[in-house]
Amino acid sequence: MAENKTAPTDVPVEEFLASVEHPVRRQDGETVVELMREITGQEPVMWGPSIIGFGSYHYKYASGHEGDAAAVGFSPRKGNLALYGLTYAPESAPLLERLGKHKTSVACLYVNKLADIDLDVLRELIELGYRTITTADPETFQS
Repeated sequence: MAENKTAPTDVPVEEFLASVEHPVRRQDGETVVELMREITGQEPVMWGPSIIGFGSYHYKYASGHEGDAAAVGFSPRKGNLALYGLTYAPESAPLLERLGKHKTSVACLYVNKLADIDLDVLRELIELGYRTITTADPETFQS
C-alpha cells in the first residue's frame, strides 16, 4: 500500500508563512493560524510542504486504504486560501450560505481573501469541522 504524501513535518509554521510571497495571503495565513489555534486548542503543524494543520484524525476507506490527516487546516496558495475539514458536517451548508464570497470542492473551501468573508461564520465552520472530524467514524470522510 502506498504511503501518504501529506504527513506531518518538522518545518516551523512561522518559517513557512514568512516564505509566502503574497502579502495579503501571508497576513491572512497568520490570522487563520491564530483562529484555528484558539478554536481547536492545538498547535499548528506543517503537513507536507504547504498545508498547516491542527490536530489529526485517522481515516480508513472501504478500499482498505487508511492513514492520518490534519483535522482542520489550510494552505495559503498563490490564488487563494484553501481551507480543509470545514465542509464535511451536514450543518456546514447553512453556514456556507452566510460566509461570503467563496468556492467549494469535495473537501475544500476556497476564499480569495479573508476580507471577502464573515470571520464569525468562519469561526463557526472551524469549530464545527474540528468537532465533527475528531468525533466521527473514520469511514465518514471517504473521498
